[in-house]
Amino acid sequence: MLAEPFSHPALLYRGEPEYVAATTAFVRQGLAAGEPVAVAVPARNLALIEAALGPEAKAVRLLDMGEAGRNPGRIIPAVLRDFADEHADEHVRIIGEPIWPGRTTTEYPACAQHEALINLSFAGRHVTILCPYDLAALAPKVIEEAARTHPVLRDASGERRSPAYAPQLVIDAHNRPLDEPPECPSLRFDSGNLSAARALAAREAATLGFAGDRLDDVRLVVAELGANSLDHGGGSGTIRVWFADGRLVCEVSDAGHITDPLAGRSPVDPRQAGSRGLLIVNLLSDLVRVHSTPEGTTIRAYFDAPRRR
Repeated sequence: MLAEPFSHPALLYRGEPEYVAATTAFVRQGLAAGEPVAVAVPARNLALIEAALGPEAKAVRLLDMGEAGRNPGRIIPAVLRDFADEHADEHVRIIGEPIWPGRTTTEYPACAQHEALINLSFAGRHVTILCPYDLAALAPKVIEEAARTHPVLRDASGERRSPAYAPQLVIDAHNRPLDEPPECPSLRFDSGNLSAARALAAREAATLGFAGDRLDDVRLVVAELGANSLDHGGGSGTIRVWFADGRLVCEVSDAGHITDPLAGRSPVDPRQAGSRGLLIVNLLSDLVRVHSTPEGTTIRAYFDAPRRR
């Protein structure tokens, strides 16, 4: 018999011993029940859990969230749904840690929205996703928003309902205008010169050392964003490209409005017709930020610049 439907507790912990004890207990409970278990946490924490589990770790899918979830917009389709859909007829357990002290202020809004959107993506599914939060190292605002994005809070004293649970508030709070970039190359495009938008992004990327497959990723992301502008953004858009904080940033803005909160975060059957643009953008980018209102949409795709010799 399947276990209870979707559960999404936040694990509020202090210190490594508490973290390891809580996460390994969660894993072992799943293994004892014959449930598929995955752990997606930053590399350092992954090593702690793997060492504590010992031989039992071989029965768990272990993922470095610093790689698999570098872009928070990639976590639902490529980490959580990928594992849950593989075991669609079973109750699955996942530890997902998308927010850690090394996350930047540019990344955090996308992380918070991701945590809120988990509740929409998995509603009614037989899945339990435990999300650890470091009380000692994360800012108070982060912990406050964890209480809004998780219906259940778990700590050393036990488990309780979150009285602050209101995920839509977090989604809306971070759907705000993005900071204005420095003066940078830009281009207004439509169906007649979309290739010029791709070329602009590729040229700027190449000057930063992008090459091979990664340069192709930049081209493809800009192509998909541009195609979305043509199809859903009024038939035209504007691209701007710049470099900031070690990243190439490609921004596309248009007159469209994204109304589906899970756009770009749901896996698509390759046999199914239709657009996969935003999903491709999330899968290939190192960070994606979105601001969308009835007046228009701005999407920024960030790519970590290659390390120069």
